[in-house]
Formats: sequence, structure tokens, C-alpha cells
Amino acid sequence: MRILIDENVPVQVLEMLRRLLPGHEVFHISDIKWAGKKDLALLHDAARRGFDAFLTKDARQLDDPLETDAIKKSGMHHIRFSQANRGRAGLGLAMGAVIAAMPLLVDELDEADGQRLVHIKGLNPGSKHRFDQVDPLRSPPRYWPR
Repeated sequence: MRILIDENVPVQVLEMLRRLLPGHEVFHISDIKWAGKKDLALLHDAARRGFDAFLTKDARQLDDPLETDAIKKSGMHHIRFSQANRGRAGLGLAMGAVIAAMPLLVDELDEADGQRLVHIKGLNPGSKHRFDQVDPLRSPPRYWPR
């Protein structure tokens, strides 16, 4: 599968996705010098160049009838994500969700019998659900040297 990452997705995610998706080709818009290209032309050109999927943060594309038509005509899978929380923490949650979802998602898309529209929902913003934290001075774990 050939995946194109939109310019509104941090380029830093590219190398991680390339490592997580061996056997697939992953490109960022900046790799192919398409920064600033309007979405209607970009979707058409990406499909013509053999891309199978487009990853974007631009959920508004689906509200625009012209862009929705371009997505449909491209035949590419349209993968979008949102950043519900602001700042670095919000960006970390959004990128974490993308990185966690893509290996499973690509496997499913490889088996799909046609175009799919995908929304990567995100990670829970509450820290209690993502990690544990221990203060070894107050509650030393049994393995902690005394």
C-alpha cells in the first residue's frame, strides 16, 4: 500500500510510520514537493501516482461537496484524525492515536474490497488511563532498594 501524508500532519510522524509499516510505502507531501497544492488537485494527482490512502487532519474535507467528490473519484482510502486537545499534550495524543491505529488499520484496508473512509478517534486524555506513576519516597514498590 502507498500512503500519502498531508502537510497538516507533522512530518516527524513519517519515520515512525515507515518503521511500523514495513512493506508499505509512506510519503509526506513534503517528500514529493507538493506543499501548498490545493486538495482537489492533490487528491487527483495522488491517485494518478498510485497512492492507495491519504492521511489528513482535515476533517472539513468531508463537509465540502467538491472535496468529497474528489475523494470519491480518487478511489483512495481517506484516513482522518482530529486533535481534540490543544498544545503539545493534544498533539501527542493525536499522533499517538495515529501511530497506534495505523498498523491495524493498514492490515484491514489491505483486505478491503473497496474505498474506505476512516476516522481515527483518538486516545483518552485522562492520564490515569495511559500510565501509572509511583512516588518511591512515599510508596516504595517492593523491588525498590531501601
